[in-house]
Amino acid sequence: MPDAKITNPPWPRANIFWLFGILGVVLVAWNYPYTSRLVVCSSTCNIYTVDEAHPRVECLSVVGSRIAGTGNLADFANKYPLIPLTLRPYIPAWISKFLEWSPKVITIPPTSVVVPGLADSHAHIIQNGFKMQLELEKARSVPDVIDLIKTYILSHPDVERDPTRWIQGMGWDQTKWPGGEFPTAEDLSTDPLLSGRPIALYRVDVHATWVSTRVLELIGDNMPSEIEGGIIVRDSEGRSTGVFLDNAMSIIPHPKYTEAELSNFFEITMKMALQYGLTSVHDAAAELEVIEFLMKQAETGTLPIRLYLMGSVSSDEYWGPQLRRLINYGRDGRLNLRSVKLFTDGALGSWGAALLAPYSDKPETSGIMRIPQEALSRLVHQFHQDDWQVNIHCIGDKANSIVLGILEDVILGQNGSRETDITKWRPRIEHSQIMTLADIERVGRLGVIPSVQPTHATSDMWYAETRLGPDRMKGAYAYQSLLKASVGKVLPLGSDFPVEGVNPLLGFYAAVSRLSIDGTSPHGPDGWYPEQKLTRTQALKGMTLDAAYASFAETDLGSLVPGKKADFVVLDRDIMTIPVGEILDAKVTSTVIDGQVAYGAL
Repeated sequence: MPDAKITNPPWPRANIFWLFGILGVVLVAWNYPYTSRLVVCSSTCNIYTVDEAHPRVECLSVVGSRIAGTGNLADFANKYPLIPLTLRPYIPAWISKFLEWSPKVITIPPTSVVVPGLADSHAHIIQNGFKMQLELEKARSVPDVIDLIKTYILSHPDVERDPTRWIQGMGWDQTKWPGGEFPTAEDLSTDPLLSGRPIALYRVDVHATWVSTRVLELIGDNMPSEIEGGIIVRDSEGRSTGVFLDNAMSIIPHPKYTEAELSNFFEITMKMALQYGLTSVHDAAAELEVIEFLMKQAETGTLPIRLYLMGSVSSDEYWGPQLRRLINYGRDGRLNLRSVKLFTDGALGSWGAALLAPYSDKPETSGIMRIPQEALSRLVHQFHQDDWQVNIHCIGDKANSIVLGILEDVILGQNGSRETDITKWRPRIEHSQIMTLADIERVGRLGVIPSVQPTHATSDMWYAETRLGPDRMKGAYAYQSLLKASVGKVLPLGSDFPVEGVNPLLGFYAAVSRLSIDGTSPHGPDGWYPEQKLTRTQALKGMTLDAAYASFAETDLGSLVPGKKADFVVLDRDIMTIPVGEILDAKVTSTVIDGQVAYGAL
């Protein structure tokens, strides 16, 4: 019997379609970056890269979440094959042509500009949202404040019905009121609607709190005669007037934020940040409960921008173990915590900045040191040893001098030879507001980063010289001097919002003009101490690349160069060339983070 022939059944035609389908998926996956390519162009070369080699370009190319290249349109407008070049000889030409893909090219209007994602190097995210519930900065007198509180109560029926509900607000500034004196608790009892209610109102700089008589009653016997690092303002008979400065604010028994309040305050600030083109914010005093809240947002992918946190705990004893180091944390890798915030003194507006000599307008005081020098030194040394970046609040020349001495001890070591790699540690002085000329030179020589807020200069210029006198003004708000002294030419800019406005263009305008928003200054239309103006190029770098360097992110952020994150902002006019008076008219039309539009449209 002959052997039976074994024949394979014909391969079903459906399998052929499956094979080509799988091959198509593989090819697309192989070259997926090409399929997500975006090219943004400006016919006027108005893409400012903050890259010294190529400061202005016509186009930038985005692949996925990163910048793939910059240059001319011709460099990016060609088609890209979905089939790898090694396989193209084996694929029919008509299939190859069919699978070619062109990038999406977007051309911005000729008057618009693209800049790197803007950063705020010093801000307070939760406090900004808190401030929005009862803003007091427009008040020009105590009666104005009372009217604002009444409006708040009447517009919140739940508060109106419950006289035990705390009323809290922020933004009052006695320097703008007739007489310039601190208010009192009795002032908050002059209206029947306010009388008997617990009210706590933060000064604009958050270094003083004004409370009602009801709050003084709640403090009661817990009121100390003195408090280290703070002042309980008292009348001629020694009774508390209702104003507490710096560390003394800690005795006010106001309630803690609830989870719902934290969420509300956070969402308010995030919406504002994106609207104004902020893609990164350095939170300059993140307390433990705020850190925990932000970690949850990062884990769920609900952080719309990048946050660089400075951990903060109110204690003179070492608290480093209470913090958890976070590097590119969360679903999108947008949360970082590798620095701490320490406080040395108060603020100039409340006579709390620590000065080497008495205030010119209040010679009975030289300000407040909120922490003993020895305790501050121990903290700085220990945080350095444990590899935490140390960022220290310093306003007055005494505070700056003491802190620079401590940092110098760490950096140079006992033998006076440099023992610390400053580029790995990157300590920062937050505000660097009033310095001796010798300390301006020293901060540059040591490589310490001065982190400044240009709007503080234009807010304070109407009273600063009265506080300090002409000699101390030589080293006050001296941004150009600080930048020239810096070996690395690094000067990160911030706002300290909500002390100042969230819009980073307010800081850009203040830095390059030294004028108030109405175009005035104590020194006329050329600006207040105009020699301290920054150029527009310097200011833009301070809000982008310098801010990135100050947060250890310069390899990923701060400039539009290949390989960095595709964070950029489109503005409707060229802030680098238009008249100074028109800068604040510029509007953000698109905020892009990780290559995705987070605000506006492209």
